[in-house]
Amino acid sequence: MKIIYMGTPDFAVLGLLKLIQHHEVVAVYTQPDRPAGRGHKLAVSPVKAAALAHGLEVQQPTSLRTIDAHSQLQSYGADIFVVAAYGLILPKAVLDMPRLGCINIHASLLPKYRGASPIHAALLNGDSHTGITIMHMDAGIDTGDMILQKSLDILPQERLLELQDRMANLGAECVLEALALLGKGIAPRTPQNHDESCYAPMIKKNDGHINWNHSTQQIINCLRALDPWPGLYCMYNGQPLKIWGIEAVSSAPSDALPGTILAADSSSGLLIKTGDGAAKITEIQPSGKKRMATYDYLRGQRMEAGAVFC
Repeated sequence: MKIIYMGTPDFAVLGLLKLIQHHEVVAVYTQPDRPAGRGHKLAVSPVKAAALAHGLEVQQPTSLRTIDAHSQLQSYGADIFVVAAYGLILPKAVLDMPRLGCINIHASLLPKYRGASPIHAALLNGDSHTGITIMHMDAGIDTGDMILQKSLDILPQERLLELQDRMANLGAECVLEALALLGKGIAPRTPQNHDESCYAPMIKKNDGHINWNHSTQQIINCLRALDPWPGLYCMYNGQPLKIWGIEAVSSAPSDALPGTILAADSSSGLLIKTGDGAAKITEIQPSGKKRMATYDYLRGQRMEAGAVFC
């Protein structure tokens, strides 16, 4: 089967590598190179790096709505377009182009968590399981009929990159199964129940600002979902303080405001009042410094009980 593959982040790499082994990938479409890091040098996407390493032709249009983009796509004569976290909208003219249509590898059990950040959303909400959906694409955002779904348990304390890797593996397996069904002309078209849908918007930098009014478990869920980017942070003495390790602890009842330091010493560690109890901060990163164990931080930095993290 001749395939055009469209994807950008790490999640989409394994799907591409699996397709290379079993099908003819005639071109790879990915987002344009973007400035990254402190030096703002142009960085290639993970999918582009993988494609070039395997000698595949790469296209990086800023839009798929132009006549030139349509002509380029048609020139490959692909049977199907496979999309995984690409980041560009496919207009109807593109969706209708290949003879087998366009399919998407989506990292949730649709109709739950349509949108850009389904893996984040599952962790943020403390879900115990998630999964992969392979669907026929239509003009909506993740609204197309489903070909197949497979579920995956979320491990206790699992963070984004670990879950993302396991989801990528499952997605790669699922897309091969879906392509086999399409090739035989027996791929299902199971409509989604739109009444049960919910949306997972793109994660923003300020999503990492800790709301200490939340329960301790909610804050831990945020840490799991937002590590490594944007990471959790709060303000202390006017400076940002990143938090990389949190444990739920039992504490004596307190009428302190959420965000208040309940203890900051070598015996208790750093305890912060939350909406329903207390959180123990186990790993921390002061502004301009490396990540470190909180005990190491407290040896060189005095924190006063009663002070407030904002």
